[in-house]
Amino acid sequence: MARPLADRQDVISALAEIFRDHGFEGASLSTITARTGLGKGSLYNLFPGGKAEMAEAVLAHIDGWFRTHVFEPLDQADGGMAAVQAMFQATDAYFRSGRRVCVVGVFALGDARDLFTEQVRGYFAAWVTALAGALERAGRDPAQARADAEEVVAGIQGALVLARALDDTGVFTRTLARLRAGLGLA
Repeated sequence: MARPLADRQDVISALAEIFRDHGFEGASLSTITARTGLGKGSLYNLFPGGKAEMAEAVLAHIDGWFRTHVFEPLDQADGGMAAVQAMFQATDAYFRSGRRVCVVGVFALGDARDLFTEQVRGYFAAWVTALAGALERAGRDPAQARADAEEVVAGIQGALVLARALDDTGVFTRTLARLRAGLGLA
């Protein structure tokens, strides 16, 4: 059995990895208790709403990280392209150069999407909107900025899936390089 985690934030981080590995549907309570080192009572004390509340906490944590490290810097960028370059660096670091799949993407592809529609849609919409805004401020017309933003976010998410499916993180790294180049960043 794993050593019990120290606090709620540690539990949320562990839950994110469990949902990343098993999805919402596949993350059984026995898997959660084994990986967190907490009993059912302790888990329900932290998350009275059960697995759904656990997932909401994970999604809120991810949203907070992306708002702080990706969306807000893109929104606040004057020239745009430095923030876009920083977005690629933060994204590469967060997804560990393709070794870590996107929990929100996992939820989007499973039945959990119906349970967490607002959070899933909000994450992807915020990313596209923030990136499109930065690209616009960098000089692209609004329609092209939006199209480029959708292509970049779709490319990142697709590369995560393909890297996992092929067990080749190079897919993610090469895709990020192509996406950067397509935006004029080298």
